[in-house]
Amino acid sequence: MADEILMGAYICKGCGLGDRLDCGQLESTATRDGKAKFAKSHDFLCSAEGVAMIQADIDSGETNHVIIGACSRRAKVEAFNFQNVTVSRANLREGVIWVRPDNDEANETTQEMADDYIRMACAESKYQKLPQRSGEQELNKNIMVVGGGITGMTAAIEASKAGYPAFIIEKSGELGGVMGQLHKRVATTSPYAEPEDTTVADLIAAVEADPDITVHLNSKVTKTAGAPGRFDVDVSTESGATTNLSIGAIVQASGMKQFDANILTEFAYDKSDNVITQLELEALAKEANGGPIKRKDGKEVQSVVFVQCAGQRSDKEGHLPYCSGFCCTASIKQAMYFKDANPDVDTVIMYDDLRTPGAGGEDFYRSGQKKGIIFTKSSVSTIEANGAELTVNFNDKILNEELSMPADLVVLATGQVANSGPDPYAIPMEVDEDDAEAVAAAADAHEVAINVESILNLDYRQGTDLPHLKHGFTDSHFICFPYETRRTGIYSAGPVRRPMDSQQAAIDATGAAMKAILEVESAAKGAAAHPRSGDLSFPTFRIEGCTQCKRCTVECPFGAINEDEKGYPQYNESRCRRCGTCMGACPVRVISFENYSVDSVGQQIKNVDMPDEFDEKPRILVLACENDAYPALDMAAQNKLEYSAFARIVPVRCLGSVNTIWLTDALNSGYDGIILMGCQKGDDYQCHFVKGSEIAHVRMSKIADTLQTLNLEEERVATYEVAITDVERTTQLINDMAETVEKIGMSPFKF
Repeated sequence: MADEILMGAYICKGCGLGDRLDCGQLESTATRDGKAKFAKSHDFLCSAEGVAMIQADIDSGETNHVIIGACSRRAKVEAFNFQNVTVSRANLREGVIWVRPDNDEANETTQEMADDYIRMACAESKYQKLPQRSGEQELNKNIMVVGGGITGMTAAIEASKAGYPAFIIEKSGELGGVMGQLHKRVATTSPYAEPEDTTVADLIAAVEADPDITVHLNSKVTKTAGAPGRFDVDVSTESGATTNLSIGAIVQASGMKQFDANILTEFAYDKSDNVITQLELEALAKEANGGPIKRKDGKEVQSVVFVQCAGQRSDKEGHLPYCSGFCCTASIKQAMYFKDANPDVDTVIMYDDLRTPGAGGEDFYRSGQKKGIIFTKSSVSTIEANGAELTVNFNDKILNEELSMPADLVVLATGQVANSGPDPYAIPMEVDEDDAEAVAAAADAHEVAINVESILNLDYRQGTDLPHLKHGFTDSHFICFPYETRRTGIYSAGPVRRPMDSQQAAIDATGAAMKAILEVESAAKGAAAHPRSGDLSFPTFRIEGCTQCKRCTVECPFGAINEDEKGYPQYNESRCRRCGTCMGACPVRVISFENYSVDSVGQQIKNVDMPDEFDEKPRILVLACENDAYPALDMAAQNKLEYSAFARIVPVRCLGSVNTIWLTDALNSGYDGIILMGCQKGDDYQCHFVKGSEIAHVRMSKIADTLQTLNLEEERVATYEVAITDVERTTQLINDMAETVEKIGMSPFKF
């Protein structure tokens, strides 16, 4: 029968496994308890001979469900990458012999751990299916770039060079963006001494000469529907004419907006035309074209003060709490405009901390000193405007004195604000952020204060634009996945992703273009691009059991689920990141993946041998995130850190995929303690799936009710945030739970 499950178990004796474990008994466990068709041992299963043995059994049709009892599933991935069969891994090396002492007293419980992991792997294998492509894929190489500044043009050029046609959508009538407004740029080449040409004209010429780049000026994206590999995009001009594009992936390069200096009333920006921003000075410098720079009233500037961190790096309401990164070097460059035209112009840069990032930052600063630019560590308190004359009042932080200085012109370094669309998950002011149910309800009802124009106009149930990370930037994961956003197949680059200078923006654009190409190719295969690269699985649901509660739709961190006209979930598999959050959210357990389901995990939990209370051998279930907690446990094993022999560890894709039925079943089955290890949540989250760990913590906050219903102590279930570097802490958490169980006693639900 084509659908017959033929499980073959293979036990490795290498890396000390054969010396510490009874491999014959493990074979017996696999066939007797695990119901494997056969079991074999090999001295080194990952060797060419061992792999060939397994492949021969696959080729002959002896097995289509392979069970590997050897090292961690994170090791020897390529060696055990067998095609057209499911592969389940029993972690006998890192998960058993490396975390247990090698002595006669421990041998019995060490063997019991290994036997359980074989049972668990067999149970997982039995309930796994081989993922199949959905059949909706085709290769669409078109890359759409929203924004025609230096970031957008660079992304389009790099995509085109790689053989992927690009479409630039620019809302204004010309390319260039903010960089096109600059007189010159900060030095990017050795000796990093002089301002350079912006290169915008060269980029525009390259774009216009490239037959694989199409530019839409005076245009906006008015609808983005579909999914990666098959985005259906409407682009409309100011006149209303609309062009429909078929797009594989999208790069949002919508750039930055200048901070509103009108907020800075203490600096008299709203009172004097002679207090200007850095961008406004660029216009004056362009007009001067290398000659003396004049104020708006026509007077040639003889003294200019640059005020750094104007309205930024500040916790005042309405100010920017972050550093925009480019401002200090930009002020040095602009001071050079004055000095190069007239060395006698007084140029003073007042700063708290002077930051000149990049390879040539320090050299550029030294060049400014040589030109006679004055740098003073000062904090500007107010600027007084007396007609056309200005007085700068400041605290000299070196002398610790309150001083004043006259100036013809004051330039405010006001920083960058991301030019993002409305945040679809913005929480209304009247909603308590700590009230999870109220937040979910607000998100579900789309009660979002939209005070900015949509950029992508996504036809997604979860909102029209990219979710924001912090301070309005559209990044998704600031540590692990640069360029990626929370909408699969849509990447952000340049100042819309994080504050940066022009050189960083060009590098960013190249990275985002490469990510977009990866997504295009992955979508054509029906596979995930990240973080579970190459995974063909995607969620499906059993319609007859669905209650249309919408929890899967609301909780999906990536907007991968819409609803059909009847209110049932409608999955877009190429939008899906394969985290399983929807599976964990489903109260009736009808959502699953072919290779990861409520049963494939639940049966692992149930197939652990459960000693009765008189054996005094408790069982502790550990559900460990595969991205941080599980690797930390592996590294603990590599460092020979010991933990309780009574722990049984099950890796999960994300803590957000944990369905509470697993906990209820575990407690009913007689587990004495349960530990959930997920990633760090909050503003500085480290969850690979953004919200998964946070959602899991909300769910687990209610598990106390279940424990009370079962008359069990709340201490029996604990949820922790774990980083991949928490090597010692992960083992300590397990040992702490073992001590807790010893203190409160074993579960009354023992068989």
